[in-house]
Amino acid sequence: MQQLYDVIVVGGGPGGYTAALYCARAGLRTVLLEKMMPGGQMALTEQIDNYPGFDQGIDGFTLGQQMKNGAERFGAETVTAEVLSVRLEGEVKEVETTGGTVSGRVVILATGAATRELGLPGEKELTGRGVSYCATCDGMFFRGKTVVVVGGGNSAAADAMVLARVCEKVILVHRRDTLRATKVYHKPLMEAENLTFRWNSTVTELLGEERLTGVKVQDTVTGQEEIIPCDGLFVSIGRAPASELVKGILELDEAGYVKADESTRTSIPGVFAVGDLRTKVLRQVVTAAADGAVASHYADEYLASKQ
Repeated sequence: MQQLYDVIVVGGGPGGYTAALYCARAGLRTVLLEKMMPGGQMALTEQIDNYPGFDQGIDGFTLGQQMKNGAERFGAETVTAEVLSVRLEGEVKEVETTGGTVSGRVVILATGAATRELGLPGEKELTGRGVSYCATCDGMFFRGKTVVVVGGGNSAAADAMVLARVCEKVILVHRRDTLRATKVYHKPLMEAENLTFRWNSTVTELLGEERLTGVKVQDTVTGQEEIIPCDGLFVSIGRAPASELVKGILELDEAGYVKADESTRTSIPGVFAVGDLRTKVLRQVVTAAADGAVASHYADEYLASKQ
């Protein structure tokens, strides 16, 4: 780890490993730092059906392993270590990890963003077994069934609309008496015949052991509790970008995402942000992978300009 790499990729999700693959194939000395397992959040997804090339779908863990293997086939190195801090200014950038300092001329950040959880007992155990955080990813598994959506912002409204097209019944639970979502969502939601609202309500308990069978909801005004039988729960209360590492170093938007346009360039030359970490419209496996390819192109261009 004492050598000088051309490219350091921080994060082993689809954006990170695509960047590593493209950089390695371009002949750049590339190392990828990942603190856990390949795939990132994707590795926790039981079935991925919206990533091209897998007509029967694929589980996220397997896809993550295959992405890792593909990048390593062309010479990319994977180092299992947690990144503690970064120094991104200057020609040579340094990444301090639990395994030592890694130096490189380019850094591609792919640390992702985590979905905000309800924080209820059993939530982690039931994730993928009725509890989901992405209607676009998992909605089809609940075709013809009853689901609950928690949230009142744009993501919750969009998820409810997606689910209303495939589910028999959708119940939107929101802690206030009006949606925070922009007005464009209000009319179609109100007009959806299979969608009902539980205003001034919060989900207080998840029911079921092997799979989710229902939720307990409490009225925030009266305190009255009610059990709602359901097949699925979609938590849509926002995402938290993993940008603490670069806070005060790179420009972030008001939500904490790294400001980087479709070129993936950040506010510091030679530093790129890909996948869920950067400001973007759609956060999916396929868009993260696309970011990784784009970042490799501009990383190569940046390195060539320094020769």
